[in-house]
Amino acid sequence: MKYLVSSIFLLFNFMILSSQEIIGSWKGDLDVQGTKLPLIFNIKPNGNEFVATMDSPMQGAKDIPVTKTTFEKNELIVSLANMQLQFKGILKDNKIEGTFTQGQMSLPLTLTRKKEGEAVLKRPQTPQQPFNYKIEDVTFINPTDKNTLAGTLTTPANKKDFPVVVLISGSGQQNRDCALFGHKSFWVIADDFTKKGIGVLRVDDRGTGGSNGLTQNVTTQNFAGDTNAAVAFLVQKGFTNIGLIGHSEGGIIAPMVATQNTKVKFIIAMAGPGIPSDELLILQTNAIAKAAGASDDQLKSSSDTNKKLYALIKNYNGNDLKSEVKKMISEEMQILPQEQRPNATEIEKTAEQESQKVAIPWFAYFLKINPADYWSKLKIPVLAINGAKDLQVLSKENLAGIKKALEKAKNNQFEIVEFPNLNHLFQEAKTGSVEEYGQIEQTIAPQVLDKMSSWILKR
Repeated sequence: MKYLVSSIFLLFNFMILSSQEIIGSWKGDLDVQGTKLPLIFNIKPNGNEFVATMDSPMQGAKDIPVTKTTFEKNELIVSLANMQLQFKGILKDNKIEGTFTQGQMSLPLTLTRKKEGEAVLKRPQTPQQPFNYKIEDVTFINPTDKNTLAGTLTTPANKKDFPVVVLISGSGQQNRDCALFGHKSFWVIADDFTKKGIGVLRVDDRGTGGSNGLTQNVTTQNFAGDTNAAVAFLVQKGFTNIGLIGHSEGGIIAPMVATQNTKVKFIIAMAGPGIPSDELLILQTNAIAKAAGASDDQLKSSSDTNKKLYALIKNYNGNDLKSEVKKMISEEMQILPQEQRPNATEIEKTAEQESQKVAIPWFAYFLKINPADYWSKLKIPVLAINGAKDLQVLSKENLAGIKKALEKAKNNQFEIVEFPNLNHLFQEAKTGSVEEYGQIEQTIAPQVLDKMSSWILKR
């Protein structure tokens, strides 16, 4: 009996030790057409089974739930059914060598243990302790929409009279650090500015971090209300020299707020729109497609379709925009040359997916924005900057639009700066393509940080 109990005990211990081998975070790089795409699988025990999540830092995705995780006879199988994704590999010598599959794609993938606190992507500008300034987590209410907003206020430690800025993110939901591809651009800006004597308030967008109020009906106007509430919060704390720094869509939110709120004393637009939104999007689509190798005929066809689509959305007054958009997209696909035309099932599927993306209040509102309506009313100091390799908000056209509108306002306190070789995120780039964002270690070019901070301190 004693021998039997001992055997069971030993078997039980072996099972525990075997399970412990796989518990933890495992990292590896997929080689997708020459681009390294890091993946992380985080595996935890759940009784006699395992639960896991997946991170894709380059794509800004974290804690994606894994459908099923098994580890038997040193073989790990991780499946995400809704993404048609699976990794299957063998644990040997503290490595898991196997194959990653998604749909029809199959690629080799080797995983190694990720150490506690280890960064998968090199981001040398990410701020590190110790910090020689004050850091305060804050919350406040947007009184119009009644939603709660949460953020972080950093202020110089030994100064009483200093400017303070509100950072405004671009399209899509970003947290207060504006985390994207492992970069934390707003955290980098806040750290740099505060060390130089400028206070910074950075806020979680609705639906991220500690901020709520994200619904299907919110538009740029609602986000402008959130920024207005941030300014009011700073005023209540006793600040008087308040400015706005907006990136991309945030670069149009800034003048929207400033035209209504006299407490805003200056603006910096980082890749901010300067031409009507529909024109901006046409240029953006063409630039990105051209960089990807699209032909002139393909660019023209895409532009013609998008112009029709944007005109439909901008001028629609009915109550079923999605159906009208779906119908138009379907008709446009059906008249494609036969060699480019998908089958009926694919046309239906694509039309449904695309109509869901664009037939929403935010997009309809954004398409109707003409930045000149706001820039042309401002007489406060403005710094408008952009990167010459920006493929999303093209530098030449948008900076020219901002300049023209400010001249119309007879604003004699503005400066326009185009930085050579910088992309939409103000990184030093080779092509400016979206694919480069995560590959570049630099979060934001130092000359941009220096230009913005020196401009503010001269005010």
